[in-house]
Amino acid sequence: MIAFQERVLELTKKLVQHPSIVGTIGERDMAYLIHEILNDFSYFQEHPHLLKLVPTRQDECERYNVLALVKGTASQSTETVILMGHMDTVDVDDYGRWKHLAFSPDELMKIWKKNDIPKLVAQDIESGDYVGGRGVLDMKSGVAINLALIEYFSQNPEQLHGNLLFVSECDEEDNSKGILSALNDIQRFADDENLKYIAAINSDYTSPRYDQDPNRYVYLGTVGKLLPTFYVVGKETHVGQAFEGFDPNLVISELTARLNYNTDFCDEMFGEVTLPPVSLKQSDLKKKYDVQTPKSAFVYYNFFVHSWSPKKVLERLKEAATGAFELAITKYHTQYRQFCELSGHAYIHEEIKPRVYTYDEFYQQCLERFGVEFEQKMLLYAMNLLNDQHLDIRDYSIKMAEELWKEGGDAEPVIILLYASIYIPRVVLDETDHRDQRLIDAVNQGVSEIEPHCEHPIHVRKFFPYISDMSFVAISDDEDEVQAFERNMPAWGVKHQINMDAIRQLDVPVINIGPYGKDAHKQWERVELHYSMEVVPNLTLNVLKHLLGRLKPSS
Repeated sequence: MIAFQERVLELTKKLVQHPSIVGTIGERDMAYLIHEILNDFSYFQEHPHLLKLVPTRQDECERYNVLALVKGTASQSTETVILMGHMDTVDVDDYGRWKHLAFSPDELMKIWKKNDIPKLVAQDIESGDYVGGRGVLDMKSGVAINLALIEYFSQNPEQLHGNLLFVSECDEEDNSKGILSALNDIQRFADDENLKYIAAINSDYTSPRYDQDPNRYVYLGTVGKLLPTFYVVGKETHVGQAFEGFDPNLVISELTARLNYNTDFCDEMFGEVTLPPVSLKQSDLKKKYDVQTPKSAFVYYNFFVHSWSPKKVLERLKEAATGAFELAITKYHTQYRQFCELSGHAYIHEEIKPRVYTYDEFYQQCLERFGVEFEQKMLLYAMNLLNDQHLDIRDYSIKMAEELWKEGGDAEPVIILLYASIYIPRVVLDETDHRDQRLIDAVNQGVSEIEPHCEHPIHVRKFFPYISDMSFVAISDDEDEVQAFERNMPAWGVKHQINMDAIRQLDVPVINIGPYGKDAHKQWERVELHYSMEVVPNLTLNVLKHLLGRLKPSS
């Protein structure tokens, strides 16, 4: 084992001490800092063209990615492995009265030790093997690991068969504009330096999977994420004549009852199961209070996938939405009848049909009815919406659905099913694919060699369970399945753009070997030192050894 811990800890603290909250000027300055650290390596002073600070493209913020290439001299191989990790963090409001110490790990530890903090946190801190701070786990320790590996191989290129490309990207915590922009720069490096990318190793954080979980984890591939959204139109009425209308929130409530935490929508593959859907926001679209029931409402859900494509998810959710709509209608009529019996009013049955369309289905209907003029009006509306800087991609998508219904809808209730946020693709390593199997074998060999030096068992699993930029270096869905997403995401190509061709061109199998800790995105975020800063870099080195070829023993 090479002694990495002291250097990785030093780099981790240096990175944590520079705030880089996503969307702030600190995120920009973090790229400067990482570039400065790399520029101090003698290798990049001798080869300055192999170190790049690159601005993101089509981005409302000024921010940068950092790329650095180390060429091995043990052979003339063009094979190259990407070491990747994001430099941004979430905000620090959750630190409360210790907010001012969120970026000062040593001072924060002193304060935690003096105060009454949760028992499990206190136990970790008292062990001396944990340190806290914003980004210390997610994921500046991971970036520090990659920096230490790049430093090591820049000093010992004769030990490296092939090449290593360091990529530290911004904006992972928001819309992944960092990695999406970096794809072109990664490809340009390949063209300029004659590189053949064979794999990517991400160093995002890992955590316990359950209470008292003793294991540490390596992941092959990653979970995918979608944000299916239901735009629901009802019939507004004065609350004094409640049954003369139809409340869209009744439909929304049935949707949430049917989908929230429903394990029927857990996606199982290779014996691993995603979390079920959960609602992230639901609201009607009234702009102010009055005594009229709302005309429309929406709800969107987090939806993880292992094997299901965006097309498959739409099919399943359309069926679920139809069932929820039917139940809402039944409840409405049942309650209306009971009210009439109680009040002595005459029951007047009005037919409500459970109409459910995908966004693309209704768009195509409108196009057939109204022709090119409709298409031009929708495009003009989409472009004009861009002028509203306060609209995020989700609000933008819902407004597009609202406008679509205004253009082609009627006065009767409906559900329009769409995607309101970016597709974070699932990545599945296929054992029948030579490149994937080569990486899987390297991981298994690397783990078997390092595990005797680790206090805890190291388990290899198929899917990284958190959202990460791993999703944008390969894609497991075919073109038809991805197009089903594109056609049903109103912001696609206008408010939101992904160069799918660039992802397919890179298309490298990707794994995650990252630091271990607890409470990422929370006040008690902390990283375990020995495993994260000693075992992980050595494990990554062993995987590189088996993946790229023999590494000569260090002197």
